[in-house]
Amino acid sequence: MQDMINVPLELLPVLKLLPGEYIFNDGAEVLAGQDNALVVDEKGCFLGKIPISFLNEDIPIRKLHSLVEPVQETIQQNENAVELIEHFKNKEKVVYVTNWENKLIGAVSSDSRVISMLIKMKDNFLFPNIFDAIYEAVLIIDISGSIVYVNHAYTNIVGISGWKILGRKMSEVEPHSSCLKVLKGHSPVINKRYFIESVGVEVLANIIPFYVNGKLEGVVSMFRNVYETINLGHELQRMRGVAEYLHNEEAENKLPEAFDKIVGNNRHFRQALALAANVCNTNATVMLRGDSGTGKEVLAEAIQKSSLRKDCPFIKVNCASIPENLLESELFGYEEGAFTGAKRGGKKGKFELAHKGTIFLDEVGDMSLAMQAKLLRVLQEKEIERVGSSRTIPVDVRVISATNKDLETMVLQKQFRDDLYYRLNVIPIFLPPLRRRKDDIPLLVERFLGLYCKEHGKDKVIVSSEVMNILIDYDWPGNIRELKNVIEHAVILCAWGVVTVEHLPIFFKKHKNNPSAPEWDKESLSEMVEQLEKEAIARALRKYGNKSDAIKALGISRRSFYLKLKKYQMFV
Repeated sequence: MQDMINVPLELLPVLKLLPGEYIFNDGAEVLAGQDNALVVDEKGCFLGKIPISFLNEDIPIRKLHSLVEPVQETIQQNENAVELIEHFKNKEKVVYVTNWENKLIGAVSSDSRVISMLIKMKDNFLFPNIFDAIYEAVLIIDISGSIVYVNHAYTNIVGISGWKILGRKMSEVEPHSSCLKVLKGHSPVINKRYFIESVGVEVLANIIPFYVNGKLEGVVSMFRNVYETINLGHELQRMRGVAEYLHNEEAENKLPEAFDKIVGNNRHFRQALALAANVCNTNATVMLRGDSGTGKEVLAEAIQKSSLRKDCPFIKVNCASIPENLLESELFGYEEGAFTGAKRGGKKGKFELAHKGTIFLDEVGDMSLAMQAKLLRVLQEKEIERVGSSRTIPVDVRVISATNKDLETMVLQKQFRDDLYYRLNVIPIFLPPLRRRKDDIPLLVERFLGLYCKEHGKDKVIVSSEVMNILIDYDWPGNIRELKNVIEHAVILCAWGVVTVEHLPIFFKKHKNNPSAPEWDKESLSEMVEQLEKEAIARALRKYGNKSDAIKALGISRRSFYLKLKKYQMFV
């Protein structure tokens, strides 16, 4: 938006409203011929406008501030061109631009040739924002030969920021450009190689004229780096050479049908899935290892649905979510009168309910040592005792467990029983975190877009190349679960069919501006430390899902943790 400002601040009729509640006129020399004066406070924040005629009337100067009218024709410098065009379609002559602090920085006049061109394109041609969703560079010139639009991919391919050439004549930027020839009536260009002399890049281009109501209005050029195209061709030839081999490999290693809803082509991830598929039709005890949010429960369901016990019960238990004093009765059941509040006739536990089937013990690393001993006995003896009973009940259950803990370290520190570890860790399957399978992010994004568009009754939505780059660059401490939440957030907010940065959570907008370090913008060292602390606490909570694990990961005391939550007003 800032690139489109054609009326700088120094040319605007501006009055200052000072703290003493009077208006100070330090711009009288630019008021001639103006109907209104713009009013800002002592910091430059935009307050509104006041008719200049009032300044000539006999009105007490201290009361003028009450006559300031708000201005609707404003837009922030980081807003999209969509909002700006809508203002001018309402016949407004000028739109004032403010920064994120609401400080007036300039204005865009309807006299701007770029604005006129964009309005015509929105009504009669492809709206330019759609071009930001594609990977080819797009450049548009109007009938006068002026450059009126370039997309994000243009900067990536050519290496020049769009704001440096917007509004300039193509004859100045690239005198021998074929765009000028097509504008003069030459035939359109289709898939032809050109060398862009000004930047030293060879491209494969398509250049076509476009018309509005039968009248030539300009030329659109779309191109990509020719060497990328050549490399793509070589890669396709290489892929054809191994296609048959891969097809045979896939036939031999094809995953069971229940694995179809699991998305991912990352090599390490596929190895984990292949191992899981190999153990499906056995009764082996499986332990799924990996960070929170990597899809352990989804994989456990796929294993069960592909096993010999697929038609038998599948019982899930989250060991971390059940209070320690209730976990035993939940797992093994209880007899009538076993404790206050026990149901009449007693209750079956999860192991009894899973008889002949499969039980999934999630977050098994959170069990106490006492509970670990009781679970070990069940796995060894294949029988359970209900709470309040001495009678044993045989159970035939396959166990799949999962944890995000470092059990090996816990065993060394006597926090997890080594005998139970060996019972559960017969077939360990490690699921890589999303930060180590970033090549799968586009596939996952496509799957979640389809899922949430259907769930929320939206038409098809795609993500812009800029957003996809941000998603791939991000580390994803919350893994797939966090990615799903971000995509759902974006789908709900997206109203134009293309997800842009504005549709992402606030954290991603900050990450875009500076992904590796906090902003240094007149902040003191203590303010920067506080910001880092807040971000570290938030990331730990997202990654581990509960306060206890977050406290351990942060390496601070529980008291310090809660004091910081209170200090930063982080209500979790």
